[in-house]
Order: sequence, then structure tokens, then C-alpha cells
Amino acid sequence: MLVMQYPKCTTCKKALKWLDDHGITYESRDIKENNPTAEELKDWYQRSGMPLTKFFNTRGTLYREMHLKTKLPTMSENEMIQLLATDGMLVKRPLVILDDQVLIGFNEKTWSETLL
Repeated sequence: MLVMQYPKCTTCKKALKWLDDHGITYESRDIKENNPTAEELKDWYQRSGMPLTKFFNTRGTLYREMHLKTKLPTMSENEMIQLLATDGMLVKRPLVILDDQVLIGFNEKTWSETLL
């Protein structure tokens, strides 16, 4: 299991603590230092079953500065994937990549149902 996270993110800290508290082994990757590639994002998006817009960190400064709320609806999936691959701070976190599933953000109920 791979966890894409940002060390300064309080939600990511909470999520990693939850994993540790439940004895779940994971590989952690700093999303800012080691941004997901377009190929990874495309694969994760396809496995997630979620709309691609869910992968965007809508609370982030960069998202707001780039006015993505208004731009995303006019972008193709490929354009969105390429944009996400430019900066890890655009990607919603934590992002948990399992063999058959992808979890976006930390929701304790969903994580419990999926990981325990």
C-alpha cells in the first residue's frame, strides 16, 4: 500500500497516525518532493472509479490562484492529468493506492471499511 502525503498537512498526519494505530503497514511518499507522474495519476484515476476532479486539492492555495474552479469544467481528462502531474500540491491528499482500489482524502469510516 502506497500513501501519497505531505508531511506538513494536518490531515495527512492524522491519517498516518490512524494507520500506525491500527498496525497497517504502508509505504509513504512525499507528494511535494516526489510528485505523481501523469502515468501514475491516469492509472490511479482509472482504478478509483471516482471523477477526476476529486483528485484536485480544492482547498489548496495553488488551486485558488490558478482559478481551477472555473477552468476544470472546460479541460479534457488528459489536460487535467497533465496539470495534476505538474505539482503535488494540486493533488488531494492523502492518497492511498491499493492493488485494486484508490482512496482519496482521509475519511475514517471509509478507511475502516476498506483497510480493516
